[in-house]
Amino acid sequence: MPTTPATAANSSPNGTMQPILLELVDENGHTIGTAEKLSAHQAPGQLHRAFSVFLFDEHGRLLIQRRALGKYHSPGVWSNTCCGHPYPGEAPFTAAARRTYEELGVSPSLMAEAGTVRYNHPDPASGLVEQEFNHLFVGLVQAAPRPDAQEVGETAFVTAAELVERHARDPFSAWFMTVLDAARPAIKELTGTAGGW
Repeated sequence: MPTTPATAANSSPNGTMQPILLELVDENGHTIGTAEKLSAHQAPGQLHRAFSVFLFDEHGRLLIQRRALGKYHSPGVWSNTCCGHPYPGEAPFTAAARRTYEELGVSPSLMAEAGTVRYNHPDPASGLVEQEFNHLFVGLVQAAPRPDAQEVGETAFVTAAELVERHARDPFSAWFMTVLDAARPAIKELTGTAGGW
C-alpha cells in the first residue's frame, strides 16, 4: 500500500499499524468525535463519515468491484467503484481519491462531488451495521484498474443494463443501491441521457 500522509499518520514508529479511527458525525454531518473502525460498525452502529465513488470509462460504463474474500465486512460481494472512510480531519474528496488509488491502482481523470446520503444498513452475514453519512463522488477513469488483491477480488465495467442483470444475479453490498440512487442525478449529468443511468 502506498504511504500517504494519512496512512503514515496511522503507523507507529516501529511500523505496526495503529487502530483506524473514523470520524463520528451528527445528523447534519458535523464532526462530534472519533471511534475505532470496527466498534463504529458493531450493532447498533455509530453514525460516521464515509464516501462512495462512481467512476465511468469513455463509453459510459461504470467500474464496479467485487470486494476481496478476506475483508471482514461484506466480503465477496459486488459494490461501486470504491467506498471507505476518511481519516479524522481528512477531506472526503482527498480520502476518495486516495482509496481509489490504493484499492484499484488508478487515479480519476475527473472527480466531482455528487451530494451526500445518510443511511442505516445492517449486514446480516456479519452482524455489522453501516450507519453512515456518505459523501458521493462521480468521475472518469482512463487507465485500466490494477487492483490490490487484499482489497478487491475482481473488477468489471458495466453498462446500466448490464448492471441491472448482474444485480439480479449476484450479491451486492447492502448499501450499493442506496448510494447509486443518491448519485444518479450527478451520474446522468456526467454520462448524458444516452447512457441509461
